[in-house]
Amino acid sequence: MSRSLILVRRIAQLLVGLFLYGIAISLMVQAGIGVAPWEVLTQGLAKVTGIDFGLMTNIIGAGVLLLWIPIRQRPGLGTVANVLLIGPSAQLGLWIFPRQHILGFQLLSFAAGFVLLSVATGLYIGARMGPGPRDGLMTGIHARTGRKLWMIRTAIEATVLLIGWALGGNFGPGTVAFALLIGPMVSITIPRLRVPDPAPPAPVTPDPVTPDLVAGETVPRAEL
Repeated sequence: MSRSLILVRRIAQLLVGLFLYGIAISLMVQAGIGVAPWEVLTQGLAKVTGIDFGLMTNIIGAGVLLLWIPIRQRPGLGTVANVLLIGPSAQLGLWIFPRQHILGFQLLSFAAGFVLLSVATGLYIGARMGPGPRDGLMTGIHARTGRKLWMIRTAIEATVLLIGWALGGNFGPGTVAFALLIGPMVSITIPRLRVPDPAPPAPVTPDPVTPDLVAGETVPRAEL
């Protein structure tokens, strides 16, 4: 595949992945049995401020992006798109999908959202156009401090979870399930959805030297 076609695929995959990511978040929110730690924080802040969930998602993403400055991280196109696009698609999903109150439908909504989020993560990370602001914060702190990634991620997500829960975010069994299962799920989707590098150009094979040509001659020997 040519470089131009690969670039088109990367951009399309990024945009589709981010849109589906927001839809997946809305399905898990509407399940009402707990959401991921960052969404617990978003819910809590949305309740306190009265700001829509989708817009609060954008605000938090932009705030986290500002934290990249002291750790000297540089955003990519995918980073900026992450901040701008996930919030609106999540808000769209909240308008489309109703709140679930029956346990069976709650579990179904959460499972559908979780699987969709795993695929969406593979799509937008596999596009290789820059990490999301939250992932970049984690990897940036790792690069600056040398601390292990799992320690940094645990510390960040535990902090935002506790703050969000204190503000009224929905911490529940879905939150625990997300924490336990998201790692194994994205370890499946990300490698399979990674956009490949462009194929290197084929090596130029020199024309074979025929017996009729002598090194340094341009005229066939038969004509001498």
